Amino acid sequence: MKSAWTDREADETVARYADEGVSEDLALRVYTSRLLGRDPLLVLHGGGNTSVKTTVTDLLGEDVQVLCVKGSGWDMADIEPPGLPAVRMEPLLKLRSLKVLSDEDMVRFQRGALIDPSSPNPSVETLLHAFLPHKFVDHTHSAAVLSLTDQDADEVLLREVYGDRVALVDYVKPGFDLAREATRVFEAHQQVEGLILRKHGIFSFGATAREAYERMIDLVTLAENHIAEVVGGIFPSVELPKELPPVAEVAPVVRGLLAVRGDDSVADPVRMILNFRTSEAVLNYVNGLDVGRYSQVGVVTPDHAIRTKMIPLVVSAPEAGLGDAFLEGAGEAVAQYVAAYRAYFARHDGVREPPKKALDPMPRVVLVPGLGLFGVGNSAAAACIAADLAENTVRVITDAEAIGAYLPVDEAATFDIEYWSLEQAKLSKAAERPLGRQVAVITGGAGGIGAATARAFAAQGAEVALLDLDGGKAEEVAEEIAGLGFRCDVTDGNAVRSAFDAVCEAYGGVDILISNAGAAWQGEIGEVDDGTLRKSFELNFFGHQTVAQNAVRVMLAQGTGGALLFNASKQAVNPGPGFGPYGLPKAATLFLAKQYALEYGYAGIRSNAINADRVNTGMFAGGLLEERAGARGQSPEEYLRTGNLLRREVLAEDVAQAFVALALARKTTAATLTVDAGNIEASLR
Repeated sequence: MKSAWTDREADETVARYADEGVSEDLALRVYTSRLLGRDPLLVLHGGGNTSVKTTVTDLLGEDVQVLCVKGSGWDMADIEPPGLPAVRMEPLLKLRSLKVLSDEDMVRFQRGALIDPSSPNPSVETLLHAFLPHKFVDHTHSAAVLSLTDQDADEVLLREVYGDRVALVDYVKPGFDLAREATRVFEAHQQVEGLILRKHGIFSFGATAREAYERMIDLVTLAENHIAEVVGGIFPSVELPKELPPVAEVAPVVRGLLAVRGDDSVADPVRMILNFRTSEAVLNYVNGLDVGRYSQVGVVTPDHAIRTKMIPLVVSAPEAGLGDAFLEGAGEAVAQYVAAYRAYFARHDGVREPPKKALDPMPRVVLVPGLGLFGVGNSAAAACIAADLAENTVRVITDAEAIGAYLPVDEAATFDIEYWSLEQAKLSKAAERPLGRQVAVITGGAGGIGAATARAFAAQGAEVALLDLDGGKAEEVAEEIAGLGFRCDVTDGNAVRSAFDAVCEAYGGVDILISNAGAAWQGEIGEVDDGTLRKSFELNFFGHQTVAQNAVRVMLAQGTGGALLFNASKQAVNPGPGFGPYGLPKAATLFLAKQYALEYGYAGIRSNAINADRVNTGMFAGGLLEERAGARGQSPEEYLRTGNLLRREVLAEDVAQAFVALALARKTTAATLTVDAGNIEASLR
């Protein structure tokens, strides 16, 4: 590991923040915090923390000694000065005289000592930073250091690597007790450059930001060099099937097995989002003959349990075709995992006060020999975090096994972190959005209705993938909503299959299809050429059929139901002159929606359609709106408003909200919802 410090960047950071009234101390603290936070071998997803002891001026104009320490919710990789709230040092130091301090009282006390009451909560390790005498203090969960400390003989190993440069602190849950113990150890070894927290991580410190940072880099490098000197890290492999299935076929099956079902096996299951990872290192790990041992010992550092649970689920290697043996075996593995998790909760909750609120029992990491691993979460972001931590775990355990035998913190300590009162309090505040944990695929996603629908579904919590001929525009809209965008011609069966496979690889499956792609070919029906009519049918009927077939294929593999939503248009029930080439395939699509409702309702798959008219977007491209309005002697705005009973303009957002309403209507199928502000001729029952 190399130091990323440069005098030029440090000076630029100080100068930039000086214009905002930020002190040099805090500016340099931000600079080195970012250097640490941007290295995934040191810090992942909000982990670690840093601090600086400095002086600020309060509202009375008095200089106050404070600790600026990382605040809750901030990530060191992109931290800003507000992410290091200033806490008065004097009251913090007085806490050293206490023998006992609850986590809740500690958090309240620290908030009471904030200079700015609107600041985020200071880190749970604030007191450790405060009790150490150094101006700058850094803390990371270095992968290399964890490989050394997650060992039975870690003290001997650490002495061999570090000599007297660090002192070892026994594992204690973060908070007041850890602060007292770490301070006691430091005061007995005041010459050290850092503290190694057993099964937890490493602290370094110094008189300057650069000294604390480069001590961290140096100490971690010593661990990395020691590991590199050891020959090993290759696990003997299990025998794999001769032919493995693609990830896109395995992911929906795994995702379906991880859904938490109620009394009705296909009604309203609580789904999960998946994130797939594979690499040479991951395959070496998951293919290991002994993966059932080393992967089941525990987390490399207890705070990972909040994101990954204590252990992953391990399934057998799948064969091409995903026969009954894999399906039954994976199902049984999930059932055993759930039973074991519930027993784990019962073992530890019964001896702790107050009683805890049980989390869902599903794993957050799934190891699949031959393929790789899945991170699992209630959102794409959470699944990505779980996958990142799983890859970090792969590295730590692989290295730990190479130099000894992996031995992390025990089960009871892991439970204390996973069910920490501070984490439990967050559960009661977390509100899940209506379409959270669901994956929506939208065709025609770059157009007006498609883009509006993408935004509407993302706002309701869905993970969204957009398919469109204009792949660049689809990617632009996807970037806006943190979704996925693909170039896809829905009349090309191979392209559609590839797009759905990509969505399954990215999110684990599909729950909602909004089949929206279409174009309005025109012509007198008795005179239109076959080529025009066939092109319209290819897009406006067969395009819907192709994407629906792919969606149903995935939904059946998941076994958790789903929703097919078709943009059928007013032309399907109220044809207009000259629009036969458009209306005929749209009428067929309306009945296609009903056919899917009829044939797949048993599987919990709902199928509904939207009948929209005079939407101010898309269909009026190329001057069509002006042409039709002019034929009536109206302005475009008048045409859109006066052509309906409500005298209101229909927008793409109105159609989008109708799609959302149908996605949420879990007991509605074979229905057509009209969105036209009132057109009696196009109305249905």
